[in-house]
Amino acid sequence: MIKVNFKKDLRMKPQKIGIVITTYNNPAWLEKCFWGWQAQTNKNFTLLIADDGSTQETKALIQRYQAQNNLTIKHYWHEDLGFRKCEILNKVIAATDCDYLIFTDGDCVPAPNLVQTHYDYAEPGYFLSAGYFKLNMAVSKAVTEDDIQAGKLFEKQWLIANGQPKSHKMGKLNPNPLYQRIMNKLTPTKATWNGANSSTWTKDIIAVNGFNEDMQYGGLDRELGERLWNNGMKSKQIRYSAIFMHLDHKRGYESKEIWQKNYDIRNEVIRTKSTWTTNGIIKGNRPD
Repeated sequence: MIKVNFKKDLRMKPQKIGIVITTYNNPAWLEKCFWGWQAQTNKNFTLLIADDGSTQETKALIQRYQAQNNLTIKHYWHEDLGFRKCEILNKVIAATDCDYLIFTDGDCVPAPNLVQTHYDYAEPGYFLSAGYFKLNMAVSKAVTEDDIQAGKLFEKQWLIANGQPKSHKMGKLNPNPLYQRIMNKLTPTKATWNGANSSTWTKDIIAVNGFNEDMQYGGLDRELGERLWNNGMKSKQIRYSAIFMHLDHKRGYESKEIWQKNYDIRNEVIRTKSTWTTNGIIKGNRPD
C-alpha cells in the first residue's frame, strides 16, 4: 500500500489561495490591513473583499490599491440593507475560482508569515483554527505603514511602549516556532471556526452550503464550523502560529435578542448534526 504524505505531496496543497476580507465603512482600518498583506512572505494569494454595502470612500481606497499592482484585489459589493455579512460572504464563495480560502475581517492586520503558515498546515479533510491579538484604540490609531512593514506591530516591547497594557496574551506573539507548536497542543481552547482567522478548502465550504444567512452578528462563524464538523471534517489548532492583530472598534450591531436567536440556531445544528443550511449559497434543500 502506498502511503501519501500530504505535507510533501504538492498536489494535496492549495493551488490558488483567496483571502476573504469582510468590511463595512471603515476604510482607515482596511488600509492598515492592506499594509499587512503587502508585507506577506508568501505573495501567492488574491484578496477577495466581501463588502457589506460600504460607501464610495471604501471603493475609492480599494481602487487605489488595485491600481498599485502589488496586491491582487477583487471587490464584491452589495447594497447596504442592514447586516448581511453572511450573504456577501456566500456571494464571494460562489464566485471565486480560488481552491483554498482564508477568512478574516477588514480590521485585522496579518503577521508577515500568515499566508505561508496557513499554506503549510493546510491538509485535505481539515480546517484551520488560528488566532488574533486584540489591540487597544491607542495602538490601533498609532500604528503606521512603516511599523507594519518592519514587523514592529508584532513585537511585545513596541506594543507596550505605544500604550498596549502588558498581558499574558502577549504569549501569542512569541516568534519561536517550537514554542508555537507546543502551545498549539497545550492550549485548552477548542479548534473552532473563527471568522477573524480560519481557513479551509472552498469545495468543503460549498459542500455545507456556505454561511447561514438567517444569522446576524454573534456566532455565525462558529455555526459554519459546526456544520463542517458534522460533515466529517476535522480541525487543527494553529492559534499561536498564525496571528492577526485586531484593530479596536465599536460594535453597534450587537443585541441580546440576536445572540439568543443565533444560539438557538447553533444548538439545533448541534442537536440534529446538520450538515446543510437551507438559506446559504443555495436556497433550499441539498440538491440530489
